[in-house]
Amino acid sequence: MTFAYFSIFLFALFNLFCSVAAKKAANMHAAENHNPREILARATGKAARLNAAQQNGYEMLPLYAAAVIIAHATGEAAQGTINFWTTLFLLSRIAYIWAYAQDKAAARSAIWSAGLVCVIALFIAAF
Repeated sequence: MTFAYFSIFLFALFNLFCSVAAKKAANMHAAENHNPREILARATGKAARLNAAQQNGYEMLPLYAAAVIIAHATGEAAQGTINFWTTLFLLSRIAYIWAYAQDKAAARSAIWSAGLVCVIALFIAAF
């Protein structure tokens, strides 16, 4: 398994981290875990932002996974190129989560765009 393939799993774990952090920020207790979506839908502040980062991560996951798989499947992209863009993407997502949690809206949008550039670069590398 290449690092790029493994990065899909790592990215999914980032979303899990956001979920746990959102619940913690919302002071959600284990007894309240019967309907966490309802609780997080009413969350405000950092908890709401972390939940939104989680949702955005799940929205981006299929596109990212497809880009990684296609870059590998075509055989046109060098493994180093694929690993470069996947590493940059993961770093951008870490920064994105931080910016979202800290309510840095302009930085968050710029970082999200950088992550999208990484995904587009993976598709281009497949040509």
